[in-house]
This record gives sequence, structure tokens and C-alpha cells, in this order.
Amino acid sequence: MIPTEDIVRAPSPLHGERAGVRGVPGHGIYLAHSRTLGPFNITRKLVPRHPTLMVLTASLLLAALLAGCSVGPDYRRPATPTPLAFRAAATDTLDLTDTNSLATLVWWQVFADAQLQAYIAEALTNSWDIKIAAARVLQAEASARVTRSQFMPTVGAGADWTTARASEDGASTIPPGVNPQREFGSVYGTMASYELDLWGRIRRANEAALAQLLATEAAQQTVRQTLVAQVATAYLSLLELDYELEIAERTYGVRTNSLTLTTARQEGGVASRQDVYQAQILVSTAEASIADTHRRIEQQENELNLLLGRSPGSPRRGEGFLGQQLEVTVPPGLPSDLLERRPDIRTAEQQIIAANADIGQAKAAFFPKLTLTGFYGFQSVALSDLFTGASQTWQFGPAVSVPLFTGGALRGNLQLAQARFEEAVAQYQKTVQNSFREVSDSLIAYQRNREFRARLEEYTQANRNAADLANVRYEGGVTSYLEVLYNEQELFTAELNLAQARLNELLSVVSLYRALGGGWQTGIALAQP
Repeated sequence: MIPTEDIVRAPSPLHGERAGVRGVPGHGIYLAHSRTLGPFNITRKLVPRHPTLMVLTASLLLAALLAGCSVGPDYRRPATPTPLAFRAAATDTLDLTDTNSLATLVWWQVFADAQLQAYIAEALTNSWDIKIAAARVLQAEASARVTRSQFMPTVGAGADWTTARASEDGASTIPPGVNPQREFGSVYGTMASYELDLWGRIRRANEAALAQLLATEAAQQTVRQTLVAQVATAYLSLLELDYELEIAERTYGVRTNSLTLTTARQEGGVASRQDVYQAQILVSTAEASIADTHRRIEQQENELNLLLGRSPGSPRRGEGFLGQQLEVTVPPGLPSDLLERRPDIRTAEQQIIAANADIGQAKAAFFPKLTLTGFYGFQSVALSDLFTGASQTWQFGPAVSVPLFTGGALRGNLQLAQARFEEAVAQYQKTVQNSFREVSDSLIAYQRNREFRARLEEYTQANRNAADLANVRYEGGVTSYLEVLYNEQELFTAELNLAQARLNELLSVVSLYRALGGGWQTGIALAQP
């Protein structure tokens, strides 16, 4: 039987007497209120003593919670035009309709140089960009955990001991013989304001936080993918500079010998002083090229060390530049697979999901909000009576708030969320279109760089033949040293250009591998080398 009236004794901090506190019957959930009468603090509340009512109340709240709906639109991937095949160079012979893709290869299958593999593995562990991206993922995980905590109430506990004395000459008269000083202690547990997710605001917030977490993880994969390409580019560029230095030093040796020979011929009266000056020009040109190449090599070494998380120094080399082979024998695959493979596209899509969930949060703000607060504990003037039934005190109360007038703030927040969603959709579509362009550019670059390198090899060989013939003609007295000077300079420039063309061909493969979404898979890669 539920009592129609219950009396709770609670000490007043203003007086030593116990105050009579009467509760009134009601229906459902009751709200507490209090008022002060003279030296007594009187709190009026209902105390349901029957456990059935408590279970019923909890059941009703649970039913209301489960019956809640999530307002706002559900996410659907935006429609993005997808070409049937990537655009390649007109002379490309790759099968662009093959479902296989270069991006399905892990990076150590693409880059065969053992030293390069070791550097990539080191960079994926020690690079500052990797550490920054990992810290951002941890931040997103913590933020999602904070958002998810709104599903559960916040429960705390505490204890206190209070000593109070009322003024004997104050506005409230204290009867004679009553001690104006009073001491009492409390032990309690509290439940802070807990919102029932009736309209799905918390669920939408959790959906947005999860999407942000997934977007951050995809961004971390983008950093890994970019780092693999950067390390490969820096390493191959370093090897190419080493090869340029080799060309310059070899040319310097040949020209030094030519200068010695020309000087001897001039001293013997066979050659003119002008021939000696022209030979010295060739030697000085080679010396200047060697000095400048050393500068570029040392700076490139510093760039590679930074990617590896090292201090400036001279990193080791593996296979020579001419031994590097990165031929594209696997087709690029289907454009539709690119949407799932490239992490930057997945990042952009998760941003749409988060923006879509924010619309639901903005719409939920238009509806009433139901929150619960609770308190349970013991209060007594004597420690021995603290945990007795008479010292028990508790309070439970819901609160409903309805937005009536906000000056347009709620509608403005909704419009802001919708505008951000439209921006995220446009950004996603731009990212997708840009990915198609990057793949096409890389395919064209690879094919055209191969063709350009092949023509440049023929051109360099022709210059080499011309330089050899010019030296033979000069030594035979048929022509002046000016012809030798011209052909030697042309040969030196052609050899350097050919080295750069070979590098561009290798880098176009690196660029294609990255554009197709390869290089971010690192779970096995760290242990492979």
C-alpha cells in the first residue's frame, strides 16, 4: 500500500530542532519544493516507499527512451558521375578495362630496392607527420568517447560535515534555552542532469563524432600514403643526383685529359692558344657542375632525413640509379573502385556523414528536452544515526524544457548545418573528380615520359657519336677545337637531360601508384623489411 502522506525529518541549519516535513500524494513523478518558516527549513516532497512504483517509473522512462526517434535525414552517398575507364595517353597500350589495379600491390612489391624499403618502413614509424597524424586520431577517439558518454547518466558521490550557528539577535527569534549552534553530516550520491534522447540528438551527435573519427583515421592513411610517395621520390631523386655527379666527374676527367693534350699540342706548335682556352672552358664548366651537384645532393639528403625523422646526415644508398626499375605492368583498374580505395575520398565522405548528422542535431533542438536529476543519501546530527532509516533522504525529479522563442537562433543553426552539409557534398564531389584527373595525369605522364626518355636516349647517343667524331677530326687537323667545344657541351647537357628524363619516368610511376590509392596499407609493411 502506498501511503498518502509521509513525514521526513531533516535538521535545519538555522536551529537545533527537527522540522516536520510533510509530503503530498500525486501521480507519476513528483517535483520537490521548499520554503523557510522561521528558524525551520521545510522541504515538501513525495517519497514513494513501494518498490513497485519505482520499477514502474523506471519502466516508463525506459519505454520513452526506446520509443524515441532520430530526427533529421539519414545519410545517402551523393551521386557522382564516374567514367567507365581512366583517360590515358593516346599511345598507351595498357588495358584500361581490366579489374586488376596497380594499387592492390603493397609498396614493397612496387619498390624493389631493399634500402628504399627500409627507409619507407623507418619513415612510417619515425616520421613527424606520422606522429602528428597518430595524435590526431587519439584526439578524435577521445572526442568520440566524450560524446558517447552522453548516453549514460553522470553519477557522483560525496560527504560533508557542517557546523552552523544562527544569530540570537537576528530577524528570526530563537526560543530561550535553544542552542543556536548546530552540527550535522551528510553522505550522498547524486545523478547530474541526464537528458533522455527522445528525438535522437545524442544519437546524431554520436554519429557525427564517429564519422569524424573515421575521417581522421582515413586522413592518417592519406598521410601514410603521401609519406610513402615522398620517401620514394626523395630517394630516387637522390640517386639521380648521384648519377649526375657521376656524369659530371666522368666528363671532368675526360676534359682534363683533353686540356692536357691540347696544352701539349700548343706547346708543340700544333694547336693555337685559343684551343687551350676553349679546353679550359670545358674543364671549368664541369667543375662548376660538380660543385653545384654536391650542393643539391647534400640538400636532398637533408630532405630525405627529415622524412625519416632523422637529423641531417648522409643516408646510405642501395641499388644504383640505372638499376631502378618501376615499370607499370598492372593496369590502373576501374574508376568506380577508386571511391573505396583512396583514403582522401573516404575522408571527404565521412565529413558528409558528420555534416548530415549535425542537421539532425539542429532539428532536435526544436523539440522539448526531458532531463532527469536525482539525489540519495543520509543526513544526521550524530554519526551513529547517519545510516539509519530516519536519516535517509532522497530526491528525484524530471524537467521538461520547451523552446518558445529564441530570436531565430534555432532556425539559424539549422540553416548553418544544412549549408555545411552542402559544402561537404561539393567538397566530396570535387575530391572524386580530382582523383580521376590525378590518375589520368599520371597515366599520361608515364606513357609520355617513357616516349620522351626513349627519344632522348637516341639524341644522347647521336651527341656522343658527334663528340667522338669531332675529337677525331680535331686530332687529325681537319677542324678547329671550336667544333669539339660545341659537341662536348651538347653531349654533357644531353646526358644530364637524359638522367632527368629517367627520373621523371620513375616518379610518374610513384605518382600513379599514389593516385590510384596505393601505399597506405602498412599493417604488414612494418614487419616485412
